Amino acid sequence: MGIKQFLAKEDFSLSDFHTFLKDSGTIEEAKAELKKVRKKISDIQDKMYASNRYSVLICFQGMDTAGKDSLIREVFKNINARGVVVYSFKTPSAKELQHDYLWRHYIALPEKGKFSVFNRSHYENVLITKVHPEIILNERIPQIKTTDDIEDTFWNNRYESINHFEKHLAENGVIILKFFLNLSKEEQRKRLLRRLEKPKHNWKFSPGDLSERQLWDQYMQAYEALLKKTSKTNAPWYVIPSDVKEIQRLLVARIIYKTLKQYEDIEYPEADEEIQSKIKVYKEALEKDA
Repeated sequence: MGIKQFLAKEDFSLSDFHTFLKDSGTIEEAKAELKKVRKKISDIQDKMYASNRYSVLICFQGMDTAGKDSLIREVFKNINARGVVVYSFKTPSAKELQHDYLWRHYIALPEKGKFSVFNRSHYENVLITKVHPEIILNERIPQIKTTDDIEDTFWNNRYESINHFEKHLAENGVIILKFFLNLSKEEQRKRLLRRLEKPKHNWKFSPGDLSERQLWDQYMQAYEALLKKTSKTNAPWYVIPSDVKEIQRLLVARIIYKTLKQYEDIEYPEADEEIQSKIKVYKEALEKDA
């Protein structure tokens, strides 16, 4: 299955992408293949850490209950703990609001050789803020006094700023992959119900989930706009069918692996000439020390 069919392009429509993938195999088959693919991702990350030239930024966006937490747990569980850092971006803190909206994301970017995984990301700034523009007022932008001051030009400028931000990262060795977890409204309803029906999941439920659910169409419009405006060759968006979590996880893992394996220069570096010339001497010294 090619990954291009999930790629968002400027002329795409979100309604053309399915939330359920037909003929995708069984859940057990997906689980078995995921184990193999995530091991391959781990092997590449180990080489990337050793070569110390590239890093990887992975962004996940999706409606509540889209499965971001479990996806991150299952896809990246084989990676060495030193090699991956997960950030979950909540409401900006008072300190974060003292900076521009990209600041808190910039300081969470991956070091060379590592993965940063953004569970929600800088795209919240053209998503929840677009559905709830009053949030923008918390940023205290000089030219924005009321929500009436927030026009289309503001959003277009913000899309452009994000594109420039990601272009700069890509030019400096950051491999960027972005995933929209495409969940159906009906599947979300079922998952919210399960949170209420199972006592151990009650803590996950918030009454705010229901009020945000009433804004579903507005969120879909905001997602479609950002996907069209910010899916670029150096930072592509992939729209992932997410009604079945096991298939969702496998698709994400496949895309990550197929993208990374294209970088043929991610390899273990050779030891310097002096070490190579004396390997036999070093081995003999350690064997004698037994």
